Amino acid sequence: MQLSEDQRQIRATARDFARAEIVPAAAQWDRDAAFPAAAVRTMAQIGLLGMTAPAVYGGSDADAVSLAVAVEEIARADASCALVLSMANSLSILSLMTFGTEAQRKRWLPQITSGACISCFAITEPNAGSNPGDMKTMAAKYGDKFVINGIKQFISLGSVSKLAFVFALTDPQARAKGISCFLVPTDTPGYSVIRKEDKLGLRASDTCQIAFDNVEVAADQMLGAPGEGYRIALHGLGASRIGIAAQATGVAAAALEDAAVYARERVTFGHKLVEHQAIGFRLADMAVEVQSARLMTLHAADLKNRKMPYAIESSMAKVYAAEMCERVCSAALQVFGGYGYMKDYPVERRYRDARVFQIYEGTSEVQRMIVARAITNDALAEL
Repeated sequence: MQLSEDQRQIRATARDFARAEIVPAAAQWDRDAAFPAAAVRTMAQIGLLGMTAPAVYGGSDADAVSLAVAVEEIARADASCALVLSMANSLSILSLMTFGTEAQRKRWLPQITSGACISCFAITEPNAGSNPGDMKTMAAKYGDKFVINGIKQFISLGSVSKLAFVFALTDPQARAKGISCFLVPTDTPGYSVIRKEDKLGLRASDTCQIAFDNVEVAADQMLGAPGEGYRIALHGLGASRIGIAAQATGVAAAALEDAAVYARERVTFGHKLVEHQAIGFRLADMAVEVQSARLMTLHAADLKNRKMPYAIESSMAKVYAAEMCERVCSAALQVFGGYGYMKDYPVERRYRDARVFQIYEGTSEVQRMIVARAITNDALAEL
């Protein structure tokens, strides 16, 4: 699809920033498992962190396609930074704009768009991942307050966030329909990070287990209506899956670029690698896959822009881009041969980062369930 002039400008801004500020430091962040706080602040200063928020809250009213191309460009440099960008826009800002009160928006959106407030989504639990009906975290009402108790697992940005969107049961008998969402500042007494996970990839973004021990919140900290939490989660995840697809596409595009540059320079048997048909065809297949994922991602984003149903298309884009990313990063590593297995080259980091896209914000199996259900119900626009 053709990008508008505004969309191309946003892509150029993100690309220039990524190359200047992220690429030189990404490998060190990965080695140290260090959160890129300075880069995140700069992302906010150049308008990326709050790009989908209205101008009145400090945003730039950018559309879903603009966000997708920005996330892809940042992911080409570092997947962890792209995760922060995607979560801020696809989960936090969208949820507040769709379900928040004006008071909630005024309190939190300017902080999110300015980079003063990183936020996390506390949904997954040790025994409740893809099935929210198994959620155990409770929010019991006492007068005009709720008291939250429970454990959340695999929470991205849990230790660096100042705001947590916490999903908890307010009506246990209703299971998924009894889940509500609360806006919980992470300095609230009883909120604690039990552990930061030591991960294979995306090491510059923390993933945490979080405990809620008698965390008191006021009734006006509920986002949306009682029992609307599951709907809020599905709404946010449907949009954020476009962001995950864009992340995966960006990582794969970077791996393709790495491999192509290396293949044009490396000489074996008297010829450049790229001149060997086996390598040339491998690179061609990688390019086809990256472009296919990019177009699927932008198509889902375009549907969102046009206020058309896009949940199925976002699931399709995510499952394809996530699995494509692992294939392309593996192929890129193979082009490098033994050098690709070494940490001296970024393709090793990209290969590790690639694996998570098939897991978080809805596994590949869940995406296939969503698409299969649409086929069963004859709900696909075209087959």
